[in-house]
Amino acid sequence: MRRRDPTAMASANPHTANACGERREIRLLNRPCLSDSLPGTPRAGAAPMLSPPPTRLLPSPTGDGVAPTYPRATPSSTFPTRSRRPYNVILMQLHPFALERYFARYEFAVRHLLSASDCDGPSLPELLALADDEVTSAWQALRLGYTESQGLPALRAEVAAWCLQTLDNRAPRKAVIHDSAGQGATVAPRSPALRADDVLLCAPEEGILLMMLALVGPHDHVVSIFPGYQSLYDIARGKGARVDFWRPREEEGWRFAVEDLQKLVRPGVTKLVVCNFPHNPTGYVPPAADFDRIVRLVEDAGAILFSDEMYLGLEMRGTEALPCAAALSETAVALGGVSKSLGLPGLRLGWLVSRNTAVLSACATLKDYTTICSAAPSELLALAALRARRTILAENLARVTDNLRLLQDFCDRHPGLLQVAPPRGGTVCFPRLLSPAGASDLCRALAEDAGVLLLPSTVYDYGDTHVRVGLGRRAFPEALQAFEEFIRRYPGAYGGTSE
Repeated sequence: MRRRDPTAMASANPHTANACGERREIRLLNRPCLSDSLPGTPRAGAAPMLSPPPTRLLPSPTGDGVAPTYPRATPSSTFPTRSRRPYNVILMQLHPFALERYFARYEFAVRHLLSASDCDGPSLPELLALADDEVTSAWQALRLGYTESQGLPALRAEVAAWCLQTLDNRAPRKAVIHDSAGQGATVAPRSPALRADDVLLCAPEEGILLMMLALVGPHDHVVSIFPGYQSLYDIARGKGARVDFWRPREEEGWRFAVEDLQKLVRPGVTKLVVCNFPHNPTGYVPPAADFDRIVRLVEDAGAILFSDEMYLGLEMRGTEALPCAAALSETAVALGGVSKSLGLPGLRLGWLVSRNTAVLSACATLKDYTTICSAAPSELLALAALRARRTILAENLARVTDNLRLLQDFCDRHPGLLQVAPPRGGTVCFPRLLSPAGASDLCRALAEDAGVLLLPSTVYDYGDTHVRVGLGRRAFPEALQAFEEFIRRYPGAYGGTSE
């Protein structure tokens, strides 16, 4: 196979280097588009990816001093253990992850984090106190062995249930969610039931990588929300895809207009559309009717919707919560996890949810080349958090709301510094900087002089006039106070006041 000239690839890419002028070439084992060899239609009465596991979703103590083990599933015909076609070694060009490199430089070197995108979740003792008896028993008997590659069945069932429960306030009809063993619980979906077999556990960033490796090949057309988390679009570009950006209208409160998306999507050509609501970094959440239009628009174009829903569950008062895309569409894939809304990024656990068996199977096959399986302690702790999600989400949303009020008061005291469009959901917002200094200069001085981490818009490749503020931490008031003290020391330089 002829290799493309890396120099030529870089010259065709408008974003070939970060602020350090670096580029990296990474060799990965994958085929240009794994899904090309798999049926592209969603599940319609097909066998599940894995054969049904035993009815017990969590092991219970055996009483004989022998620690229980997790049930091991056997592969079915729709979930091959080895692809019949060999993988091709291709050259994928990835640029340094600007946001993550910025955090790597400052996050653990400063005293105050004013730009964190996660919430302060429960501590380990607090989380275990929230666990039900089933999880507590499994935790006490836990052995640190391998886990199922697709993930703990009980956790996958809980994820599927949460995805369906996002439809509760939108549909009066009742349906039943089933796990692989046929057990179920009544919920209120507006679509066919999701199952535990429709969930693949993975690390959140891993989920993005798996999706892009499985679905996107050279010369494919991808539409991605922008600004956004870099891997949501840069992996596709690294594979040689053409990526068009769906940009917000800041003057309309960071609205992502469906009519703008419609102009970018090309029926029969566009392969993947990437969205992220609540949006990082603006905090925008579209009306539910607009989200329905997005889902139908992508389906009608013959494309797949990849919906990053890491901030699901933290919608501000007055904002209608969006349903999980995988509950609305048989072809969409949703990305979720416990890092942001539930405040447990240390578990490194997330999931892909889809009723499209071909896509989920492709991602599961590629996962054998990444993490293979999740950590057993993380799975049980994530299960405890999901079963206690109402309590955790309520506490985190209250904190985000209180911190947003403090930020607005701060901006009122310094009217020449920041202009905030209030977020409609999630943990972050994206104020415009009104001071004469650029965002990168302000954030660098703030970190090095005052020990406060604020994120400049340059890490999103979105100019030098915005900053990202994180609202989910308990220490937000102290971090904001340190920022204010810094501003008052240099009132003329950054647009603040000395009073």
